[in-house]
Amino acid sequence: MKKLLIATLLSFTLLFSGLAGSIQTEAASFSTSAANIAQKYIGKPYKWGGTTPKGFDCSGLVGYSFKKAGKTLPRTAAAMYKTGKSVAKNKLQKGDLVFFNTSSKGVSHVAIYIGNNKVVHSVTKGVKIDSLSNSYWKARYVGAKRL
Repeated sequence: MKKLLIATLLSFTLLFSGLAGSIQTEAASFSTSAANIAQKYIGKPYKWGGTTPKGFDCSGLVGYSFKKAGKTLPRTAAAMYKTGKSVAKNKLQKGDLVFFNTSSKGVSHVAIYIGNNKVVHSVTKGVKIDSLSNSYWKARYVGAKRL
């Protein structure tokens, strides 16, 4: 009886650890997909309030890319900042959301981390890639979140 109980507990442990791993892989998968999707729109124009490839604002690009990858996000950068789990800058992974204060009113800009200290985002010059080491973005960095 004791061996049966131990075998059952061990089976449940293995089952749930495998399930947790697949949930983490699924989360990483949609975030990575969203980062890849966003990069397809490099060069598309900026449009205040834009949420389509005809023109994106920052949160419009992020929301569109994540929705195409299977995850619906809040509409604004400030609302997106309230989701997910905080991530240290030196622990960023592809697909993490990176937030900035560009208006002196808290979080006002969002980008998607794509690796190698770079983000894809929509700015007044359109969808582009920038380095987090860029003096403008470095000075305005607020934090990052992993979904």
